[in-house]
Amino acid sequence: MDTNEATVAFSALSQPTRLDVFRLLIKAGADGLLSGEMGQMLDVKQNTMSTNLNILLRAGLIRNEREGRSVRYFADMEGIGALVSFLLEDCCGGNAEQCAPIIEATCSLGCTPIPSRTSELSEPF
Repeated sequence: MDTNEATVAFSALSQPTRLDVFRLLIKAGADGLLSGEMGQMLDVKQNTMSTNLNILLRAGLIRNEREGRSVRYFADMEGIGALVSFLLEDCCGGNAEQCAPIIEATCSLGCTPIPSRTSELSEPF
């Protein structure tokens, strides 16, 4: 990810409804959600929801799959990972120990950080 792509992603998340949609899709996980379901949950009209979903799609933060006449949306974990990696790319000048609080906070919901080569050789976070 480059600076322009990151700017597009942050711009997409800078609007309250889109941020709410993004968080709903992260919470939904592998099940995803239909556009209509999200519209009902957030009390957002279909045409407004469609516009917001397209902005998030173009930003690479969500993906979709057609199910007959419906479209199911999911958080795009690769896109999210690319954005987080872009942000942390030069974290703490390469001093992994200083980045530990960020990694721990990011993984506090049950995920396990992938150890880097330097952290494999040192104490775990």
